[in-house]
Amino acid sequence: MSCKFVTVFSLSALALAVSLAAAAAQPLTVVELFTSQGCSSCPPANANLIKVKDQPGVLALSFNVTYWDYLGWKDTFGRQEFTQHQVSYEPPLGHDGPFTPQVVVNGHADVVGAAPGEIQNLIASTGRTSGPSLSLAGGKISIGAGAAPAGRADVWLVRYAKGVVEVPVARGENTGRTLPHANVVHSLKKLGSWTGDATALDLPPASDGLSTAVLVQSPGGGPILAAATN
Repeated sequence: MSCKFVTVFSLSALALAVSLAAAAAQPLTVVELFTSQGCSSCPPANANLIKVKDQPGVLALSFNVTYWDYLGWKDTFGRQEFTQHQVSYEPPLGHDGPFTPQVVVNGHADVVGAAPGEIQNLIASTGRTSGPSLSLAGGKISIGAGAAPAGRADVWLVRYAKGVVEVPVARGENTGRTLPHANVVHSLKKLGSWTGDATALDLPPASDGLSTAVLVQSPGGGPILAAATN
């Protein structure tokens, strides 16, 4: 009886693992929030991202930008590369320059994101990425064959802290408030390019308990073709 129980349990665990792996390999909807602890308009968008971060098929990421630091509070998560990442989106999206809050879905549609239901509505209308297959396993990034717009796409490595963190703000427009942040990005690095052929790239190990996401994206702030997370 004991041996049979272990066998059934093992098979159930294997089935669950296979199911989870299959779910992880499904196309995702990538939701990027550009926010700042120094912006009084950002807390509602932060809260709205929290509402969708655990939705199946959604990869929600918070990028903290730096251009409001001059107002008196230096964003604790802000990095210049995140600001540049946002700036690259603005011409294709029809904007003169960056602003906060801003939510970009799959790299080609955006809203402010502060109104109730605004992010959810954009997710529903945009759908999931539709590019090459993409998976992370065994220290490798595997990208399937497909059509690469303009001949190539960038492969981005994102390290982020999964979950919600509360940040007390002592100065600036949000003085005295404690602001929640969801899935805060800590680093963004270009790993290489994808030209349409099946490709495998090394996946550097993560540190400090951070989670990993990989984005395959058309250059210059173009659409996100594929995304995967661990």
